[in-house]
Amino acid sequence: MDAVRVYLGSKRTYLVGFLQYLTLYGTCIAYVITTASCIRAILKSNCYHKEGHKAPCKYVDTLYLMLFGVVQIVMSFIPDLHNMAWVSVVAALMSFTYATIGLGLGITTVIENGRIMGSITGVAASNTLEAPPSENKTMKKASMIAIFITTFFYLCCGCFGYAAFGDQTPGNLLTGFGFYEPYWLIDFANACIVLHLIGGYQICCQPIYNAVDRWCQRKYPNSEFVNKFYRMKLPAFQVNLFRICFRTTYVVSTTGLGILFLYFNQVLGVLGAISFWPLAIYFPVEMYFVQKKIEAWSRKWIVLRIFGFVCFLVPVFGLIGSLEGIITLSTWRRQRAASHPHLVTLSSTAPESLHPHLVSPLVVSSSLSVSEYLTSSRSRSLAVSP
Repeated sequence: MDAVRVYLGSKRTYLVGFLQYLTLYGTCIAYVITTASCIRAILKSNCYHKEGHKAPCKYVDTLYLMLFGVVQIVMSFIPDLHNMAWVSVVAALMSFTYATIGLGLGITTVIENGRIMGSITGVAASNTLEAPPSENKTMKKASMIAIFITTFFYLCCGCFGYAAFGDQTPGNLLTGFGFYEPYWLIDFANACIVLHLIGGYQICCQPIYNAVDRWCQRKYPNSEFVNKFYRMKLPAFQVNLFRICFRTTYVVSTTGLGILFLYFNQVLGVLGAISFWPLAIYFPVEMYFVQKKIEAWSRKWIVLRIFGFVCFLVPVFGLIGSLEGIITLSTWRRQRAASHPHLVTLSSTAPESLHPHLVSPLVVSSSLSVSEYLTSSRSRSLAVSP
């Protein structure tokens, strides 16, 4: 935001800030959805272990999501990011743990199969982090190490997961039931994901909390509701009425939307489509024009404009596809609820398995009746009572 303010002025800074905070808000919703899939995976894993892999295990996870929201409300009383370094450490450890488990299960499955599934032809990756100024060598080194470790684990999990299951690879190896055994290890990995998401949620929402706090303090400097803190008996713990109201409302809204839209891949697609082009393409290019004093209609100016337009088309198509996916899944769930009310719960089916063509490229097929819905005649669809 500071870079945009320097090169493009304060008006565009507001737009960048809005998009950044919207992305953080959407990420919190995505974390709620992911938590739902992980909790559901733990319940299903235990059910499959007891009843068999073909058992119709259906669960309502609304209560667990509400408990997740309660935990987030309590953790939202942490004043700011400076007081939650331990949360970041715990979240990082949990991320390392479940990524290692997923990688190990993928490698084990490849060894058991005795061959590589699918058609892996190669993977290309590059580091897009620009070199910072020389006085920030420590930050550069830390960033490079973090990016290298993260890329290594994500790349290995993706490659070995695809090598283990080929075109039948679920969107999430630990929640899509690419693995059934050992069930206790899968339960532990999903529990680690939930703990990671608890910390990750706070990392995403704290910048919004702090921005709102600063704005309200400047806007209402004499308001006791905004500025007065009440010290509790707990050591170094104080509460503020405004923070209690705003942060509780924030958590309730993200949790409610997460329960309402349990379509993980589609929600991420909408968020990515909205924020990708302006934050990753448009504003960086505009700042480059100003910084380098690129003249209009010069060769470099034309090339970058064409590049920006092409990149603009990508999120447009992604947004259309994601919205179509949400509408299709919502329609399917309503019609399934009307025809089979005893089989449908608020979140009884994993989002990744509902629409095989609207999720990650690794998901290809599904055994659920949604395929029947997608291929059925229109007369049959109209026959279902609303």
